[in-house]
Amino acid sequence: MEKILIVDDNQAVLQALSLLLEIHGYQPVLASNPAEAVQAVMYQRIALVIQDMNFTADTTSGEEGKALFYQLRELNPNLPIILITAWTELESAVSLVKDGAADYLAKPWDDTKLLTSISNLLELGNALKENQHFRQRQRQQQAELSEKDLCGLVYGSHTMQRLVDMALQLAKSDVSVLITGPNGAGKDRIADIIQANSPLKDKPFIKVNAGALPQELIEAELFGAEAGAYTGNNARRAGRFEAADGGTLFLDEIGNLPLSGQIKLLRVLQTGEFERLGSTTTQKVKVRLISATNADLQDDIQAGRFREDLYYRLNVVELSLPPLAQRPDDILPLVEHFLPGRECSLSAERALLAYSWPGNVRELENACKRANVLHPVGVLEAEHFAIQGKNVPLQQSLEPGPEEIQQAMDKHKGVVAKAARELGLSRQALYRRLEKFELL
Repeated sequence: MEKILIVDDNQAVLQALSLLLEIHGYQPVLASNPAEAVQAVMYQRIALVIQDMNFTADTTSGEEGKALFYQLRELNPNLPIILITAWTELESAVSLVKDGAADYLAKPWDDTKLLTSISNLLELGNALKENQHFRQRQRQQQAELSEKDLCGLVYGSHTMQRLVDMALQLAKSDVSVLITGPNGAGKDRIADIIQANSPLKDKPFIKVNAGALPQELIEAELFGAEAGAYTGNNARRAGRFEAADGGTLFLDEIGNLPLSGQIKLLRVLQTGEFERLGSTTTQKVKVRLISATNADLQDDIQAGRFREDLYYRLNVVELSLPPLAQRPDDILPLVEHFLPGRECSLSAERALLAYSWPGNVRELENACKRANVLHPVGVLEAEHFAIQGKNVPLQQSLEPGPEEIQQAMDKHKGVVAKAARELGLSRQALYRRLEKFELL
């Protein structure tokens, strides 16, 4: 139950407001003079103050109310204050509102208007607190992340923040990790982060793109081959598992591994043992495995293309990387990273946010490079990225600009939750835009 401080020297006013607040679920705290009010704010968790402007008999200047207002503001700059004023004090009340008071009501007040003002101001106060907590968490996370190696990963979304947090947590262990997601979304960068922050960061880190290897050479690439094991192989060669011994092996596009290779891979994961192609000598290694795929391995299992037992060996923990279209808060930070020092118009930003980026981060990077090369000077417009009219979802094409955001905030008296709902944004997304456009 939220505490509301009522400050008035008139006992009848105190009783009337106290009863009104109790009926509507608030806990009234009463003070008949400024000294009591200051004590209440100092030692209790007061959510809102309703104060008179005069506390001495035959006084109508409002100076006592102004003095109390500034005292309370000094104690808690964010404390919402409603001024109950006589018409003779209206000018003073208006000046205090401009200095940060939340609202004022003339005597005799209207109960409905007062309750509406209380409800709105408390909701605004809660939103401001949430914003402060959000910023504190952001600063704390940024401080913690500054000590980590993120391998140049650029992002601005909570989705990616959670993924990075999990990757950093997994980096401490040696469990097998399966990274899933579409091509071009950044799966290899997540693997880099796991390796760079692990106890194995100074050990070998070998990367293999199984999708880029000819089917007949995959086993030789992974497990090595004796001389003459296949046409054109004139000398013994070590495989990627031998090269990664004591460190980490990253197998990209693991879904392209043939069944024969899957059987050998399963054995390595179970025992650490394998034989080179064309050899009967058993090799033993200790390798941490990170794998990645853009395929649906569950579908491949059902179709008989992928072994279920291998899937569960690889997928001790899965990190699912969403396509760029599902994390639009990453788009503009990535554009700033790919185009350092360049400025994009608001229409260009809207187009970039509206486009669905089927090629994900890789396509965005290429679009930025093209725009920078073909238009090396001046503000970059939407047409410079060559994406206009291509696969643009309607709901994202209405990304709000600073004017629309300010209008929504004014309409809802600064209540971020309500403004975010009207704009079709999350509260966190709206906070970031308020900060970006310097509207806070």
